[in-house]
Amino acid sequence: MLDTSVCEHDPPPGAPDEWHIAGVVVHSNPEHCDRVRQSIELMAGAEVHAVNEAGKLVVTLEAPSSRAISAHLEHMQRLQGVLAATLVYQHCEDMASMLEEVGDEHSSGLH
Repeated sequence: MLDTSVCEHDPPPGAPDEWHIAGVVVHSNPEHCDRVRQSIELMAGAEVHAVNEAGKLVVTLEAPSSRAISAHLEHMQRLQGVLAATLVYQHCEDMASMLEEVGDEHSSGLH
């Protein structure tokens, strides 16, 4: 008999086949840095990891395609107060790899 049940590690129906993760450095006018940070944090898949008083922000983006990463980057570049938004890293994983359990000798497993 064929097992047609869904494995807990299978992507949900309609999920993308791959997932893109990008690192971005945003340089903003220091006077507008708080507003820029708030605008970026409202973007789906965006997370601000660090900000300094010079107006530089370290951001990660996650999206289902490189086209979506590009659209997010272009949107950031157009925010009022942004002087530059530079892609410094982009990586793509197939969804099956993203859902794969990773073992660690210090824990029972990470997802």
